[in-house]
Amino acid sequence: MRKLTQEDLTHLLDQKIFHLISEVADGLGMECYVVGGYVRDLFLERPSKDIDVVTVGSGIRLARAVAARLGAGAHLSVFNHFGTAQVKFHGHEVEFVGARKESYSHDSRKPVVEDGTLEDDQNRRDFTINALAVCLNRARFGELVDPFDGLWDLEDRLIRTPLDPDVTFSDDPLRMMRCVRFATQLNFYIDEETFEALERNRERIAIISRERVADELNKIMMAPTPSKGFVELSRCGLLPLIFPELAALEGVKKVNGRGHKDNLYHTLEVLDNVCLRSDNLWLRWAALLHDIGKPRTRRFDPVAGWTFHNHDFVGAKMVPEIFRKMKLPMNEKMKYVQKLVGLHMRPIVIADEEVTDSAVRRLLFEAGDDIEDLMMLCEADITSKNVQRKRRFLDNFRLVREKLVDLEERDRIRNFQPPVTGEEIMAVFGLKPCREVGVLKAAVKDAILDGVVPNEHDAAYAYLLRRAEELGIKPVAP
Repeated sequence: MRKLTQEDLTHLLDQKIFHLISEVADGLGMECYVVGGYVRDLFLERPSKDIDVVTVGSGIRLARAVAARLGAGAHLSVFNHFGTAQVKFHGHEVEFVGARKESYSHDSRKPVVEDGTLEDDQNRRDFTINALAVCLNRARFGELVDPFDGLWDLEDRLIRTPLDPDVTFSDDPLRMMRCVRFATQLNFYIDEETFEALERNRERIAIISRERVADELNKIMMAPTPSKGFVELSRCGLLPLIFPELAALEGVKKVNGRGHKDNLYHTLEVLDNVCLRSDNLWLRWAALLHDIGKPRTRRFDPVAGWTFHNHDFVGAKMVPEIFRKMKLPMNEKMKYVQKLVGLHMRPIVIADEEVTDSAVRRLLFEAGDDIEDLMMLCEADITSKNVQRKRRFLDNFRLVREKLVDLEERDRIRNFQPPVTGEEIMAVFGLKPCREVGVLKAAVKDAILDGVVPNEHDAAYAYLLRRAEELGIKPVAP
């Protein structure tokens, strides 16, 4: 963390936007501060374009005056219901709000808001590191106001609430998710007293909408090491409340002294492995959900031990349920995650056996344009501590990749449609839509995927006629 003096802060705030806000605020006789995440990130040397400004008085009044001074290049948005306004100017987004104090009822996270002082405003902040304020008025320009020792918490990499954490979390339970999210994003620790309050207040998460919880989960997922956040959610007891399907993966069952690996911690290792190679949020979701079907398919066999047969198929069926319940998008993003969950065992099975052209063709056909993401997920899924076994799988995956490239160039299988269509089959044999049409079309497709005939119309048509003759289906006279 960077150690900054007032002189340093003054220098860092030496930008046109801050000097203009300072002049306007002084002209209106209003106290004015830049607060929250922007100040925190100055100390952490993290780039930030989003600026929050608190004034003692009307934030909307100050925003209107600032926008007027900036002229045509500024875009002003006013949110009267919330008492806030936003000014966009040359890549900066400045949010203006009047200092306020808040009070809550037990059954809602929506506070009763009153005008307040800077002290009132800092008291209502979620964490000490987000309660830092720097004065913008000319007489005190660059002066840090830090009533809760947030600077020390930044140095100690600690997430702590400014006031009683039980009150903070009970008033607005979403702050519990934010607590875990900030700890994950910043790689900070959660203060012991704050963590104990998470445990005590976890049931309060029930009043938070699924959309808001999912938004925080997505931010945790996009952190460099998201496993940290899910471990903390599990430790404090929030995970079973917000994501019971994932929580069900945790733990090891034993029968006759034979156990299986903890599937939650395996899943989190796979997730972190994917994050090393991709920032695709939905690929990360596929990693998180790839084994989600295991609790429902877990069986103990006296000979084979613990099995999870068809967990990929069961998991794929669970994906729409989970997305719908968590208010995640029910569109192509969900279908992408569902596809990868359903296919994630296929490359592993291929790599564990002889890598045949037929198996690789079918994999390429079913994965389509998502084949590279699927291979990335499957490579991340190899978490065995047996070095030789892990090397064997990865070497075989390399062979699978080589065959994928070769077959794609030679056979053009990715996203292919059989060159003989259902309409052509019906015309040739004088059929209406029926089972026989589907059988013949599937036979042509399988013959191409198995390498019996090339992916070309004439060869596929000749094969169609032979197969139809075997089934006793005769073409109509021309």
